Amino acid sequence: MGKDKVVLAYSGGLDTTVIIPWLKENYDYDVIAVCVDVGQGDDWKAIKDRALRTGASACYVVDAREEYITEYIWPSVKANAVYEDRYLLGTSTARPLIGKILVEYARQEGAVAICHGATGKGNDQVRFELAIKAFAPDLKVIAAWRDPKWNMDSREAEIKYLEDRNLEVPMKKDQSYSRDENIWHLSHEGLELEKTENEPNWKHMLKLTTPPEEAPDAGEYVKIDFEKGVPVKVNDKEMSPLEIMLELNKIGGRNGVGLVDICENRFVGMKSRGCYETPGGSILYYAHEMLDHLCLDRDTYHYKQLVALRMSELIYDGKWFTTLMDACMAFVDKTQETVTGWVKLKLYKGSIRGAGSYSKYSLYNESIASFTTGELYDHKDAQGFITLVGLPLKVRAMMEQSVGEGQAVRESESLKKRPTE
Repeated sequence: MGKDKVVLAYSGGLDTTVIIPWLKENYDYDVIAVCVDVGQGDDWKAIKDRALRTGASACYVVDAREEYITEYIWPSVKANAVYEDRYLLGTSTARPLIGKILVEYARQEGAVAICHGATGKGNDQVRFELAIKAFAPDLKVIAAWRDPKWNMDSREAEIKYLEDRNLEVPMKKDQSYSRDENIWHLSHEGLELEKTENEPNWKHMLKLTTPPEEAPDAGEYVKIDFEKGVPVKVNDKEMSPLEIMLELNKIGGRNGVGLVDICENRFVGMKSRGCYETPGGSILYYAHEMLDHLCLDRDTYHYKQLVALRMSELIYDGKWFTTLMDACMAFVDKTQETVTGWVKLKLYKGSIRGAGSYSKYSLYNESIASFTTGELYDHKDAQGFITLVGLPLKVRAMMEQSVGEGQAVRESESLKKRPTE
């Protein structure tokens, strides 16, 4: 009878490279490594070879880039979901898909467990495990960093673990940022970022993005077409979702846009500082929001803002496969039925500015909005409207004058004495 199998979420990075020999030393499992390509740009052949050299029984590589973009990124773009005002959810959107793919391989291989290398302090342990629970509540989860048999407490200890066993260390010691990269973004944590007093060492850190100070002096225009909230063209050229992201990452990267330095609230209750490169994503969010402004009425847009905030929390917290998330996405899809048109932007040394937009579904009406009186709106119409809206205020003020108390009395302390000369 063969050994039981464990499926390992394998990235080829430091943590998961350590975990393969660690699993073999501490558990009597065959290790099945699963690499999910969501746009990391890695050398997957080399990573697969590394997994096998370090003891994996098999290693599978899944190209999930298009699936990631269409089923996870586009819903987030359509919602304009942003966590804590700045984070565009790059890592957060990828983890549910990775978790789902791990379950698919566990079922195919007849595995009894799934293992991941997320730390006990991070959000990813939650995201992976909630996805696994949603599809396979019967599978055992091994979280190496929380396991009592795990005796490494730092990245330096992991490096030493590999060196002691004459195994390849897949990183340089002076580049030991904790990174996560995909087609949407690249995140950086650790090193100088662990002290909030330090300015990020952008030149040392950045991989996708030109430092804004070094971006071209002329700037660059980019035009994006959307259909029902989904980007379909860049600069009038129809492209696949993957081609759109690759092109916008290049355009945004060379113009230094999409850099974020944030001290965010992790789901597990602590703050962490991270720097994010999201060049193409920042362009898409800005452009999509402009089209939303053009095509959505006031009540719908304002309610969508509330839904987007809740969606960002659900995504960040790993609750993608929930009924509430399904309901939020259904609402957003309804709002996007008329969000079709194009947006033009100007990128300049890290900044993004609007340079025009158009939609046949636009709710902007020049005849109404113009300062020139038109047929659809008479300035005098506002008088009755203001009377009704202001009626509660006026009644309250009349009451205050009647009783001699409150802000409306003639000698109210709320009214300052102003100079008359």
